Amino acid sequence: MASSNPSVFLLMINGQIEGAKFPEYDDLYCKYCFVYGHDWAPTSGVEEGISQITSKNRESHNLVWNFPLDITFKSTNPFGWPQIVVSVYGPDTFGNDVVRGYGAIHIPFTPGKHTRTIPMFVPESTSRLQKFTSWLMGRRPEFTDPKVVAQGEGREVTRVRSQGFVTLQFNIVTKDMKKLGYDTTPRSSDGASVTSLSAGDPTHTL
Repeated sequence: MASSNPSVFLLMINGQIEGAKFPEYDDLYCKYCFVYGHDWAPTSGVEEGISQITSKNRESHNLVWNFPLDITFKSTNPFGWPQIVVSVYGPDTFGNDVVRGYGAIHIPFTPGKHTRTIPMFVPESTSRLQKFTSWLMGRRPEFTDPKVVAQGEGREVTRVRSQGFVTLQFNIVTKDMKKLGYDTTPRSSDGASVTSLSAGDPTHTL
């Protein structure tokens, strides 16, 4: 008779990239992708996407995308817990599309509804001449692969500048984590998001 004990657990994510605050820029769009460990695999949903271009709200000066997220992962352990990488783009003075911000955040590992705000940054030219050349040529420094933002390797030698914020909303559902020995229920009596995992660290950088 086959054992009923599960060998994998599921992480179900849906929600949206709600919008952003970029005081200096307008008419922006965003791209997203997920980064995850070797033991993880998507089973359904969309792993990456690109939003529509949006303009600032006249009253709040916020950019609103409400761009949907929907994906399910399976894994055998929480090491390499998924992160979402968001990149924001928009036109420069000459009408060229340039990067306006990169950011990444781990997917919440407590089931339920969560709102997260990601500080965004852009790579900086290392000299005034490079800055002027970049401006003149319409080519700002950017990463060839945005996923490098989630990995951290080499980031300490990359000069960056903070620029704007992106807000995301998640609805998280997990299945069979407890059966595999991972408890992701909040432990705090005051409602704070204090979570314990019996093995592995889901926030470990890949």
